[in-house]
Amino acid sequence: MNAIPSDKLDRVVQRWEEIQADLNRGVNPAAYAQLTKEFADLNPVVETVQELRRLEGERQDLIQLMNDPASEKDLKDMAQEECAQVDQRLQQLQEKLRVQLLPKDSADEKSAILEVRAGTGGDEAALFAADLFRMYSRYAEQHGWKTDIISASENDLGGYKEIVASISGKGVFARLKYESGVHRVQRIPLTEAGGRIHTSAATVAVLPEAEEIDVDIRPEEIRIDTMRAGGAGGQHVNKTDSAVRITHMPTGIVVVSAEKSQHQNRRLAMQVLRSRLFEMERDKAADARAAQRRDQVGSGDRSQRIRTYNFPQGRVTDHRIGLTLHKLEEVLEGTALDELVDALVADNQANQLAAMSEDARA
Repeated sequence: MNAIPSDKLDRVVQRWEEIQADLNRGVNPAAYAQLTKEFADLNPVVETVQELRRLEGERQDLIQLMNDPASEKDLKDMAQEECAQVDQRLQQLQEKLRVQLLPKDSADEKSAILEVRAGTGGDEAALFAADLFRMYSRYAEQHGWKTDIISASENDLGGYKEIVASISGKGVFARLKYESGVHRVQRIPLTEAGGRIHTSAATVAVLPEAEEIDVDIRPEEIRIDTMRAGGAGGQHVNKTDSAVRITHMPTGIVVVSAEKSQHQNRRLAMQVLRSRLFEMERDKAADARAAQRRDQVGSGDRSQRIRTYNFPQGRVTDHRIGLTLHKLEEVLEGTALDELVDALVADNQANQLAAMSEDARA
């Protein structure tokens, strides 16, 4: 694999030095926030570049020693051995830099809106949807993120026909975005007297939480209705006229929030609407990029089955990468979910690197 051009690395270090100089001089608060974030993003890259160049210098010294006629054989042999180790480390750093320099998803650092809905399978699908939501809630807690339910519709067995929540924290979307899709469960339902294994499904959608600056919604584009909190709001809601339904006329998107006061519901519903519109725009841009690539890897279609949870065999299989973990309980507790997410992140990076190599050869 070819080395990253030195002039590209020079530009990264130069930009890092420019930001450092600007911050030392002092800038206005708006520019300060943007520059400190860019500086923090560039820091690990520059550290890798500095380590790479230190080793390149060390390698040159070793080669000089190996080529020096005055050097003793033992010294040359030692230098050759060290040079092989340095070459291996240089290759590792080049690979690390390639990953660090991949284009970043601008939404990765955002919080997220999580939507879980029961699919085929009736009451059992609703119970599975509740299991998935508990898994994400526990996962969020382990990462120090905050989960707020926006709306929920429960069945009589404690399952969820639908539940929408906000998960707030740094880098939430970067980790949870791989969860969007159809999740399938294979187990004996509580309602099954004959002990037969059933297959049910639930769909998960993870949207980056959009801020007002991300999406412009004009007042004339929306209709806001208030209604009695019940049904879509779940059984734990005060039965008052506090629920809010917002309809976005241009797209037909309808959002309901029925968990808080009317004022909070209005804010939460707008938050979900912004996130759905923001994701629509991201999907359009992604589709446009995909159309330009002949051999696009993966469609990103949320309708595809992405994962199966098999209770009789105690395993979880992610079909996108062919990974099976025999850790069903740990995954559903949220403690082993990172093993799946880490593998998906690595697969995504590998696909991006392969695409970059194709572009470089084209």
